[in-house]
Amino acid sequence: MKKKLVIIGGGAAGFFAAINAAEMHPDLEVIILEGSNKVLQKVKVSGGGRCNVSHACFTPNELVEFYPRGKKELLGPFHQFMTGDTMDWFENRGVPLKIEDDNRIFPESNSSQTIIDCFLESAKNAGVKLKTSTRVDAIEKNEDKFIIKTNAETFTADYLLVAAGSNAKVWTMLEGLGHTIIKPVPSLFTFNIVDERLKDIPGISVPKASVNVIDSKLSAEGPLLITHWGLSGPGILKLSAWGALEFHKKDYQFEIAVNWLSKSFEKVLDELKSAKMNQPKKQVILHSVFEEISKRLWEKLVTAAQIQSDSQWAQLNNKQLESLASQLTKSGFKVSGKSTFKDEFVTAGGIDLKEINFKRFQSKLHKNLFFAGEVLNIDAVTGGFNFQNAWTGGWIVASSVES
Repeated sequence: MKKKLVIIGGGAAGFFAAINAAEMHPDLEVIILEGSNKVLQKVKVSGGGRCNVSHACFTPNELVEFYPRGKKELLGPFHQFMTGDTMDWFENRGVPLKIEDDNRIFPESNSSQTIIDCFLESAKNAGVKLKTSTRVDAIEKNEDKFIIKTNAETFTADYLLVAAGSNAKVWTMLEGLGHTIIKPVPSLFTFNIVDERLKDIPGISVPKASVNVIDSKLSAEGPLLITHWGLSGPGILKLSAWGALEFHKKDYQFEIAVNWLSKSFEKVLDELKSAKMNQPKKQVILHSVFEEISKRLWEKLVTAAQIQSDSQWAQLNNKQLESLASQLTKSGFKVSGKSTFKDEFVTAGGIDLKEINFKRFQSKLHKNLFFAGEVLNIDAVTGGFNFQNAWTGGWIVASSVES
């Protein structure tokens, strides 16, 4: 009789594990159970519908630095399967990838559907059985077998992979098997800020800002985007990932200081003094000294520095120049809440990593019980890293089972 691998979750990690397990072990029966009538929905919406499959970081020691939770645990697995392997995997299946200027990796088609079609075709060719609208109601252990009861039928498995993400019902079942669940909190979110300096200028961005959380060691650097509700962009998302637990404790009420230029106060002040000397008769509010600061944002910061709209550079005194330099390098904002990406929701939380053998992504409590993807207490900053965790976990699980 064929051995059977049952996978709970028709998402990225589940499909990747299923395809590779079926290809590596032709005598293994592989079944995916998905509660909804659709699969790979997070793949579909990721990267704005283009699917950011990974990140061009090719050294394990460097790659793990993008994981606020899971850094230590993923170092070994990344030596087995990481970015270059991911690129080879897709390209060998007729899906060419491209590396963009910010090192994010996308399919050349610029469409997540390309990735979905690749998974569906590869799964079909490998003989993977897909059961949609199949909701798991209970997981039981019977000697060395797993009994998975669903709304449709009951499955008996030699191997069980849970790749159901942050599914609360499945987590409860895993607790019933003795596993510890770290309570989930949002990991990637934007900051809600009500402030005159940000009002009426949504869509304005700066290429390289730095953000520090007041009374904390938390900080991040990267592009910043002004939105209708506050601040977003890679710099903010990076900060939200590293500060996920601390911000949750603060109930998302805290203060930040924004350096719009990632330059020192002293350097910016010197450049403002040069502007005063070189263009004395020009109106300050109409002429941004820094090309990375757009005209509309410049106007907001000049006004916040209490410089009159008709003031010329020659009229500014040292106090006004210092005030403007402060607005440019240490603008203080009060954050009062968060906004999450509903379609690309990422959480910190899941199975306690102490209970996992990462050489096999296997439970330390139950032999042949495996985990991959966001069901584990692993998460990363934005940029393709969460998918890379899914691919790596899925590959190692597939390598660990036997037909």
